Amino acid sequence: MSKYGSVKKAVLAYSGGLDTSIILKWLIEEYGCEVVAFSADLGQGEELDHIPQKAKDTGAVACHILDLREEFVRDFVFPMFRANAIYEGRYFLGTSIARPLIAKAQMEIAAKEGADAVSHGATGKGNDQVRFELGYYHFDPSVKVIAPWREWDLNSRSALEAYAKKHGIPIPTSKKFPWSSDRNLLHISFEGDVLEDPWAEAPEEMYLLTRRPEDAPDQPEYLEIEFEKGDAVAVNGERLSPAALLEKLNAYGYEHGIGRLDLLENRYVGMKSRGVYETPGGTILEEAHRGVEQITMDREVMNLRDSLIPRYAAMVYNGYWFSPEREALQTLIDETQQTVNGVARVKLYKGHCRVVGRKSDTHSLFNPEFATFEADEVYNQADAEGFIKLNALRLRIRSMMNKGKAG
Repeated sequence: MSKYGSVKKAVLAYSGGLDTSIILKWLIEEYGCEVVAFSADLGQGEELDHIPQKAKDTGAVACHILDLREEFVRDFVFPMFRANAIYEGRYFLGTSIARPLIAKAQMEIAAKEGADAVSHGATGKGNDQVRFELGYYHFDPSVKVIAPWREWDLNSRSALEAYAKKHGIPIPTSKKFPWSSDRNLLHISFEGDVLEDPWAEAPEEMYLLTRRPEDAPDQPEYLEIEFEKGDAVAVNGERLSPAALLEKLNAYGYEHGIGRLDLLENRYVGMKSRGVYETPGGTILEEAHRGVEQITMDREVMNLRDSLIPRYAAMVYNGYWFSPEREALQTLIDETQQTVNGVARVKLYKGHCRVVGRKSDTHSLFNPEFATFEADEVYNQADAEGFIKLNALRLRIRSMMNKGKAG
């Protein structure tokens, strides 16, 4: 039996990179188990092309690649965007929201393969270890979780390279870019290398999903995005599936340099970490969603929902997608979205996206007879005097008390 415990078959979340290739071989060597490689297609594109062969060459007994793009946008991105969830007021949670779906699919593969363990390549310093493992335990409380970065002594780049050389794992002779990245349909993230200096500007060659705003077209472009119950369903009158719609918005965002973010964020494990993100389609989607909400949502309902955004966003960031509190909160949020039906017109121009028009044929709360600056017969302006005096009462009493003390 291995010093780490008895495992017959493990399913590894496998990216095809050096780290997870080493993990695949390490699991075989140290646990003496069969390893099944699993990759989720969330919109990485050509990154997945060579994964099956790489996994086989490194010793995997099987490799599964699942196309989860529609499920990702429909069941994870869209519910989160109905909440307008943005972590620490800036981050659209592109990596965070992908992890629970990967964990879900990995556990399905584990059940199909009859595996008794699952493994991932997240480090002991990061958020992903929490996100993956909370997902695993949600689906099987008794599953064996193997997190090599918390177990092995390969604690340096040179140690990893020596292990790879010993076991015949190809080491990239030259890496085009030294930073790490994670990509899906919602975003791409960058960490490490020059970004570990919070004063250093991210190099322009880092960006992949957005062109330099200074190089974007000199003429603005307008989009009309239609929503039903808080979900985007059409762009410029063309109805699209969730994944196809986000892809289309990504293309517009790329062209106009929209969605760049440089953030020093607070990780769940306690440290601050710098990340650079590109979220082109998501930035457009959130702005348009807000526009339709403005004309269709009751003021106090919106205030209540907005007060819950930090809580909801933290749940997603910290890995609690499958928690009862997130599910309960989602029920409330989805109820607030029943009237969010309409169209937002957004203007894209050199890195900026803003709503310039909104309408709803079925749920508009905007009434021009009340809102007009012209003469009307529905609003008695004299009523405002009593309204103001009642709201000023506590301020007047406080002022009188302060004056009495001063006297």
